[in-house]
Amino acid sequence: MSIIVKFFVAPDDTSASLALQSGPEGAFESLSFGNFDPEEAVLEWECLLTGGSFEELVEAGEPRIVAGQDNDGCVVFAISPRLSTALANAGPVRLRDVAASWTRLRAEDGEVIGTEIAEAIVSDLAGLVSSARCHDQGVYCWVA
Repeated sequence: MSIIVKFFVAPDDTSASLALQSGPEGAFESLSFGNFDPEEAVLEWECLLTGGSFEELVEAGEPRIVAGQDNDGCVVFAISPRLSTALANAGPVRLRDVAASWTRLRAEDGEVIGTEIAEAIVSDLAGLVSSARCHDQGVYCWVA
């Protein structure tokens, strides 16, 4: 698996969609990761943080694609307001617990994500969400 994952801050969907072709570097505050399925991850994180159902989120159209075609090249999707709120409100211990649970979920599907890496991803994303909320902006994800 070779996936480039960049979470980034943007003022709105239109601005975020501009990152589709070349990514968010230079234009937006961003975090770079790789080699995990971010669309599945944001749904799992939301379930772990809020107690929701993965299937209900999928049926509700989450994550919401703002540019590109899912499973066909680059895509930009929005982090849901519910997940943003949960990440911003979670403390360090809760974020570590979510990361550990996510690591176990991925292992059940045969995907190995180290605990330290999972903690860094979830914690760094929570920090990015908090920063975005201070500026009344949203968080998006660019995947290539």
